Amino acid sequence: MRGLRGGGLFVFLAAATASAAGRPAVGPPATAQRELDARVRAFLERSRAGWRDLNVPYEDGQVLHDLVVAKRFTRGLEIGTSTGHSGVWIAWAMSKTGGKLTTIEIDERRHKMAVAHFQEAGVAPWVDARLADAHQLVKELPGPFDFVFSDADKDWYTQYFKDVDPRLAPGGCFTAHNVLQRMGGIREFLDHVQARPDYQTTIDRTSGSGISISCKTR
Repeated sequence: MRGLRGGGLFVFLAAATASAAGRPAVGPPATAQRELDARVRAFLERSRAGWRDLNVPYEDGQVLHDLVVAKRFTRGLEIGTSTGHSGVWIAWAMSKTGGKLTTIEIDERRHKMAVAHFQEAGVAPWVDARLADAHQLVKELPGPFDFVFSDADKDWYTQYFKDVDPRLAPGGCFTAHNVLQRMGGIREFLDHVQARPDYQTTIDRTSGSGISISCKTR
């Protein structure tokens, strides 16, 4: 995959107002959040076996969601939307932290499918979906970010990390998918992040794909 890659009226207005002010969307109140949670869970369960286009496994989506919620991240970036499985998980987490996810996909068909999935799942207010070349756009986004998920072209992982690093807040995490698989660029990327003294890197092995989690310590 090359990723050069609801609430009711209150939720919509809160998200729109925050977006217009350049701030993350405010999370919905408790009742609306419970309704959203039920909607997203139902969507994820009924679509669980239907994801294609190199989307993440269900278990890895859960890992990403739990990380965002546990660390209260609010400024997310996803490099490589595909058709939106991981984005749904991350945006769902952002609805709980009061954050928002910017996600980038170069393929127009996948981008349109992802947008439809975000709407169906009810998480669209917490997503800024961009149809763009991530090789260029990642360099241009102002940030700062506190959560990044890279699942695009593996041989560009190291460059994505280098491009985002100056705009990743201390305490923030850069995560990357498929790091347990033998793909070009993965070893170079892992060597690079594991050698950084200002990052602590661990690897989640919940699925056979593997997610590296590199958190900035200073």
